[in-house]
Amino acid sequence: MKKKGLLVLLILVVSLPSIVFASGAEETKSMKEDKVELTFSSWRTEDVDVYEEVISMFEEKYPNISVTYRPYKTEEYQTVLAANFKGGTAADVIHLRAYGNFEQFAKPGYLLPLTEENVPGLANFDSTSLAGGTSIYDNKVYGVPYASQSLVIYYNKDIYKDLGLSEPETWNEYINNLKALKAAGITPISNGTYTGWMDEVLVGLVGSGVYKNAFFDEVTSGETDFTDPRYVAALDRVNSLTPYFPEGFESIDYVAQQMLFINGMAGHFMGGIWEASYFLSQNEDLNLGMFVCPPDEKGGDRYIAFYMDGSYGVNKTSTHQEEALEFVNFLASKDVQQFLSDKLGVKTEHKDVVPQNSYLKVVSDPSLIKVPYLMLVGFRYEQPTGSSLLQTGIQGLFSGDMSSEEVCADIQKGVATYYKPFQK
Repeated sequence: MKKKGLLVLLILVVSLPSIVFASGAEETKSMKEDKVELTFSSWRTEDVDVYEEVISMFEEKYPNISVTYRPYKTEEYQTVLAANFKGGTAADVIHLRAYGNFEQFAKPGYLLPLTEENVPGLANFDSTSLAGGTSIYDNKVYGVPYASQSLVIYYNKDIYKDLGLSEPETWNEYINNLKALKAAGITPISNGTYTGWMDEVLVGLVGSGVYKNAFFDEVTSGETDFTDPRYVAALDRVNSLTPYFPEGFESIDYVAQQMLFINGMAGHFMGGIWEASYFLSQNEDLNLGMFVCPPDEKGGDRYIAFYMDGSYGVNKTSTHQEEALEFVNFLASKDVQQFLSDKLGVKTEHKDVVPQNSYLKVVSDPSLIKVPYLMLVGFRYEQPTGSSLLQTGIQGLFSGDMSSEEVCADIQKGVATYYKPFQK
C-alpha cells in the first residue's frame, strides 16, 4: 500500500507542471479571446497621427479593447463605404459625412441609432450640431458630432497696413476696402469662379446675411421658394463682387485662387475656417487676418454661414456594438473633443470645449448668429441637388449669361421635381 501511495504521489508531482502550463495556456487564450478588436474608418488620411493618439488614450482606459484606424482617400470614401456596407465588411465605427452624404447609409438601416442612453455624451451637444447626423426620414440621431465649419473672409494684414485700411465693420466699408486695393493695383479678392463648390461657398458666405435664418426656415418648410426676393438679392450681392476678382477669374480654380492669396498677390480670400491652418503651413510669413462677413449697418447683427462637417457613427451589424458605443462615447467626451480642436484646429460643438486657436475664437463669438449653409443642410438629399443647381446657375450669373432671377427660377424648378413642400 505504501508503494502504491508513493507511486500516485510521484505521478502527481510529475504531472503538476503540465497541468499548471495547460491552465496558464488556457487563461492566456481566454484573455486573448476576451480582447475585442474594433475597426474605425474615416476619410481623414491627413489626421492619422492625431487619431492614433486618441486611440492610445482610449486603449489605456479600456485595455480589453483595441482600435484600428482605417483611413481612405477623401474622393473615394463614400464609394468605399457604400461597397463595404453592401458587402458586410464595413468598420465597427464609421466617420460619417454630414446631412445628405450620411443619409444614404442611415435610410437603408446600416447605422445604429444613438441616444443619450447608449451614448451619454450626446447630452453635450445642442440640436443644431446634432442635425448633421440626424436623419430627415426618422428624426433619429446616428452620429456624435465631429466638427463644424464656418465661412469667413481672410485678408492680408500687411497689405491693409500699407494702405492704411482697417477691418470693415459694414458691407460698404468692405467694398471701399476692395476699391482701395484695386486703385493701388492689387487684386482685391483672389477667388476665381471655375470651381463650382467654391462658388456655392461665396453664396453662403455673402448671402447668409442677406436672406438670414427666416428665409432658411421658410424655404425648407415650403412657406416660400427660391424665387423669393431675399434669395434673389443674395445672388445680386455675390455678383457685385466680380469687378474685384482676378483678371480671367472664370478660369481660375480652387488651388490657383489659394496660391494667389498665399503668395501675397491678392488682398482677400473668401472661403472657410478650414483654410487658416493650410495657408499658414504654406507661407509662415503670411500675416493672416480674418473677419466675418460684415453687416449692412455698423453695430448690426452679424450672420455667419455654418454647417456640421461630419460625425462618428456605429455599424448596426457590428458584432461588438457595446464596445463600439463605448468608443463613440469616448469620442464625445470633453477631453477628446478639446484634444481634437487643439490638434486639428477644428471647431467642435461640445458645450464645454474652449477653442485655443485665434481663428477659431473669431467664429466662436457668441454674438454671431448662425445661419445653416443652405443647400448642404436643406437640399442635398435627392437629385438634382440644390447645390448642383446653384453651382451651375451661379457660373452662368458670373459669366453674364443669366440673371439672378433666372438662376433662382432654375433652382426652384429643379428642386420642385422631388421636394414635397414645393408640390402643394
